[in-house]
Amino acid sequence: MAKSQTPMMKQYYEIKAKYPDAFLFYRVGDFYELFEEDAVLGAKLLELTLTYRNKNTENRTPMAGMPHHAIQNYIDSLVDKGYKVAICDQVEDPKDAQGMVKREVVQLITPGTMMDEKPEQATENNYLTSVSFEEAEYGLSYSDLATGEVQTTHFDTFDSVFNELLSLQTKEVIWSGELTAPQQSILKKANILVSTPVVATQGESEQEFVSQRLTNNSELRATKQLIQYIVETQKRQLAHLQIAKSYEAKSYLQMSHVVKQNLEITQSSKTHKKMGSLYWLMDKTKTAMGSRLLKHWLERPLVLEKDILYRQNMVQALLDDFFTREEIADALKNVYDLERLTGRVAFGNINGRQMRQLGQSLSQIPKIIQLLDSSDNEFLQKYADEIVDLSSLGEKILTAIVDDPPILVTEGSLIKEGYDQQLDEYYHAMHNGTKWLADLERQEKEATGIPSLKIGYNKVFGYYLEVTNTHKDKVPERYERKQTLSNSERYLTPELKEMQTLILQAQTNSVDYQYDLFVSLRDEVKSHIKLLQQLSHSIAALDVLTSFSVLAEDKRLVRPQLTTEHTIAVEEGRHPVVEAVLENDQYIPNNIEMDEETDIFLITGPNMSGKSTYMRQMALIAIMNQVGSFVPAASAKLPIFDKVFTRIGAADDLISGQSTFMVEMNEANQALKHATAKSLILFDEIGRGTATYDGMSLAGAIIKYLHQKVGAKTLFATHYHELTALEQQLPHLKNVHVGASEKDGKLTFLHKIIAGPADQSYGIHVAQLAGLPKEVIVQANQMLQEFEGQDKAQLVEPDNQLDLFTAESLEESTTKTQTENSNQTNQQIINEIKSVNLMNKTPFELMNLMNQWQQKLTED
Repeated sequence: MAKSQTPMMKQYYEIKAKYPDAFLFYRVGDFYELFEEDAVLGAKLLELTLTYRNKNTENRTPMAGMPHHAIQNYIDSLVDKGYKVAICDQVEDPKDAQGMVKREVVQLITPGTMMDEKPEQATENNYLTSVSFEEAEYGLSYSDLATGEVQTTHFDTFDSVFNELLSLQTKEVIWSGELTAPQQSILKKANILVSTPVVATQGESEQEFVSQRLTNNSELRATKQLIQYIVETQKRQLAHLQIAKSYEAKSYLQMSHVVKQNLEITQSSKTHKKMGSLYWLMDKTKTAMGSRLLKHWLERPLVLEKDILYRQNMVQALLDDFFTREEIADALKNVYDLERLTGRVAFGNINGRQMRQLGQSLSQIPKIIQLLDSSDNEFLQKYADEIVDLSSLGEKILTAIVDDPPILVTEGSLIKEGYDQQLDEYYHAMHNGTKWLADLERQEKEATGIPSLKIGYNKVFGYYLEVTNTHKDKVPERYERKQTLSNSERYLTPELKEMQTLILQAQTNSVDYQYDLFVSLRDEVKSHIKLLQQLSHSIAALDVLTSFSVLAEDKRLVRPQLTTEHTIAVEEGRHPVVEAVLENDQYIPNNIEMDEETDIFLITGPNMSGKSTYMRQMALIAIMNQVGSFVPAASAKLPIFDKVFTRIGAADDLISGQSTFMVEMNEANQALKHATAKSLILFDEIGRGTATYDGMSLAGAIIKYLHQKVGAKTLFATHYHELTALEQQLPHLKNVHVGASEKDGKLTFLHKIIAGPADQSYGIHVAQLAGLPKEVIVQANQMLQEFEGQDKAQLVEPDNQLDLFTAESLEESTTKTQTENSNQTNQQIINEIKSVNLMNKTPFELMNLMNQWQQKLTED
């Protein structure tokens, strides 16, 4: 089908060619139009009516339109679905245009550059990420356009990059360098839009500013690529972009995306919502920026003792000074999202209401500074010195902007009287005009004797005198008829025309002048961007630390003691989230005590008894400690961990297409390869995804490897009771179990960790608790007795099973396995030779058999 070549469509095709991967919203009058393929797909996605230009010709063009004032909802819908939207606006006044009105794309909105967040997204960051792969190294840089922060790092493998993308929950990545088809598939399954770098036409100064402190070439390339993309797509000043900060994974407690999911750090593993996560429990913040910072801290706990101690000291100070803390919390309630408001100022899309929110927020700062400064605690006093006081700027904003401003800044009613002399003159003219009109209406009623006479206004005719038909005969000759209605007539007078000119001119001038004043105020605020960002971070951090102190008091948390020893001593530790959802103090606390000589707890006990909760409890206490929070325990003495590894739960990896058991082995492999003696490892039911003796052997070998090669503090839960014999052979392993009592065939969980191994698994008891039919339970007990009574000679004895990973080295085990395999092959060939009937075979068939046997022997 030939394309329509009208002047307008020719312009459309030229612009669309520059944005082939985006929906082009093309402004036509009061509507934005989609054409061609955009219209067909857009009509389906947005539930628009699909129509056609020139529909009765061969060159008909699909089209779908939407009102300009409702465009944001349509943009949000498309971007949420992972598409890009290019906004093409008229960039000249149609009255001044010669020929076609000039149009340009004024902004490209993508999943990673979306700024108009919904209310429920106020506490979420939207990260746009850039990856540059060159010279066998990946540079990764990311930014939240709403706040202007820029962070960058580098990795050696794609898996590390992918893990970081998942941790950032990025929706869009700009990728340069090799990206294989399987890698593309993995990114697509993770709903990450892959964008190509853009050609630079501007933004060199922004790139140089943001990347000025970077020394790593990979990070430098990724960051410049990121800033270049932002500048080219947003097409406006970006004064709020901050100098990029380089970080390394080892600078924080290292946890993979899977670990964070397993431990439910920021979202529930079942619902993928905040509710039920550690973040949900700990978020007592009063500001959106504080909530975002808390999430960031939980994603990246600290590893430097001095940084942890600083946060602990601040929490302790706020906990001790109750009145100061409560007054600070009250003041923070009146602080809006300074971080994003600052971004809107720089971006140029802040409105009157948001500007006033900025002013109100700044007005709270002197109170917060005074509260901190007047405290007797030196940590609070020093913190007061770090807060920038921009209250004078806030006062100017509040002096300028009316108390209840309109959303649009181009419609007037925005600036207060008394702020500007010229504007006051316009206001005076409008107010006098209004009074003059009221006086004129009263005078004309008296002069004409027409009681129903009134003065009205519309946009077409301006001001007019309206008289009902009942009194038409009383209208004086000096009235000039302007419009006839069914029940009345409208008139003008010379005096009314003159006043109309004065009033409308004052109104028009007032609206334009108010916008100019607003832009001038916005520019003044923009000159304070860096100080506003510094202030935002100080207030957000204070909000989080205040939240920690409130949490410590509400949840009976204690200050942990940091130790350089290889020990853990947690008295009456509690899982903070589980405890929060239980009622009436039902949670049973447990000790976790691992001295220098204990590296592994081998945990046995029934299902549903609390083994997993006990393990997660340890990890969450460690993480809370390293974000600077107090912890749920009676007392705690903890080392600073460098990494946390988990193998918990059973689920397929749908993104990479791996089975449950392969996922289990991959997660175990990550710990075995990368854990150090300073790491924390949680392994829950390793080996359950395969045959019993395969799984038991793998679990035992993994335990021995952790014991002899790694030395990390490890909590290892298992149902393989045979493994408890390892305590006799591995000096750094101890058996513990979750207590349970059985009476009259009924099982009761004690939820208490006790030294020593469990006496049995109680699997059938748990099935009974789950409500399985009585016949099934009876049959299961009978079969269990049969299995337990089988000839032990037919089974591998527990001691023999454990020989694989206790009595022999890994090398000896491998040699033994190879010998056994060779013997099996030899015996197989001997059996085949014995069974073959030589008299029924041709010489050629016998030669083939000989060749096969020879190959088997050679391969073995």
